[in-house]
Amino acid sequence: MNRPRITVLCEDKQHEAFIRRFLKKRKRMIYVVSRPSTGAGDQFVRNNYPKYLDAVRKRGGILVAMIDGDKYSIEQRLKQMDEACNQNDVLPRQSADKVAVFVPVRNIETWLAYLAGEHVNERDIYPRLQRERECQRHVDILVQMCTEKKLQTPVPSSLEAACCAYDKIF
Repeated sequence: MNRPRITVLCEDKQHEAFIRRFLKKRKRMIYVVSRPSTGAGDQFVRNNYPKYLDAVRKRGGILVAMIDGDKYSIEQRLKQMDEACNQNDVLPRQSADKVAVFVPVRNIETWLAYLAGEHVNERDIYPRLQRERECQRHVDILVQMCTEKKLQTPVPSSLEAACCAYDKIF
């Protein structure tokens, strides 16, 4: 049975390494949209999201977008994504769309610290990994939690929301 292709739209190399490894462990084939080496990553995601949302609707497949919350909440980032769609004459994401938008709040490092066993909150800034690929052990832990359908508490609300979004489209 052929599985639908997953298009991944993310703002930086750490996002890409994390999602690529997670989906590979979950036996999913992906295509990662190349991001230019300059410019704001969040702006790249917002600018390209409408185009790829429209493409997934027309050709099938699944879209996974990842954008750090930074100083915004999940709801505010999702509203920005909807506004980007409206500005590009694309209908914003609907419940039937095979689209997940992951918004790590404050950023992906919050999730990585949580998966490393730290008690985290979504306000503080956590250190980056020295190399993006070092997230493999974090992804392995997340895959195990997802397989068992049990996240360790307390879980960052943004990671819990991402897991629910993932379950909804797969």
